[in-house]
Amino acid sequence: MNVASPSISVIVAVFNGKATLQGCIDSVARQTYLNKELIIIDGGSKDGTVELLKANNKHITYWVSEPDSGIYNAWNKGLAQARGEWICFLGADDYFWDVTVLEQMMVHLKMLPASIRVAYGKVLRINDDGQLHPIGESWEQVKVFFQQYMCIPHVGTMHRRTLFEQHGTFDESFRIAGDYELLLRELKTGDAAFISNIITTAQRLGGMSTDLGNKFRIYREVMYALRMHGRRFPSKRLLKMMVKDCLQLLLWEAIGDRMARKLLDLRRRFKGLPPYWKKS
Repeated sequence: MNVASPSISVIVAVFNGKATLQGCIDSVARQTYLNKELIIIDGGSKDGTVELLKANNKHITYWVSEPDSGIYNAWNKGLAQARGEWICFLGADDYFWDVTVLEQMMVHLKMLPASIRVAYGKVLRINDDGQLHPIGESWEQVKVFFQQYMCIPHVGTMHRRTLFEQHGTFDESFRIAGDYELLLRELKTGDAAFISNIITTAQRLGGMSTDLGNKFRIYREVMYALRMHGRRFPSKRLLKMMVKDCLQLLLWEAIGDRMARKLLDLRRRFKGLPPYWKKS
């Protein structure tokens, strides 16, 4: 790593993530952009994650393994160590899509005005069969909806350091939607930049925020975040999403995992969409 202060800090939270963490580390270490640092906060893993961290010590600027109270506590610990002008967050299941992601991002980040403190690209979600589902729309398309629910992919999103200096760190009372609440502090009045020609990261489905059983906790936390920021009642769009997920969960419970996935993908095919729920 360059001796100069890094322009980009990558913060990774992990707990018992040995199975996927190496891929995450490799995706950062192989970046062609050199002015970066990697910070990993482990929650006291017992599955060999610590030994993996030791083996990768040369690629990691700072790491610690100790009990924490959740992902936002871990990310806040990472923020306390970060020196970059721009900061992004990954989970142990995530990885940069190719070796030039940070280099490409920095070309655009350097051109942004100081008033823009959030920048994001597209993210590829990977299901159980390895199928890729891109997510991420332009800020102009989602700006209004962002005041109702989280509609930009947070993984790999770049946060300018001044965002945290003004708004503080993650609220650790949240378990799943703390990233949305943090971004609401900035984006309820500010703007984000969407870098459309870059796929930043791949995100494996099955993490805490993508599990269907966690959706209702997400909605509770999203509504709490909205109340914190002055919105008393959920929007019609958010209520529609809640009803849709509720029906999916009831379907899961009624006919089981395998049949529910088949039916949901059959519905997608009727709409001309590729399968999403299929599982080997």
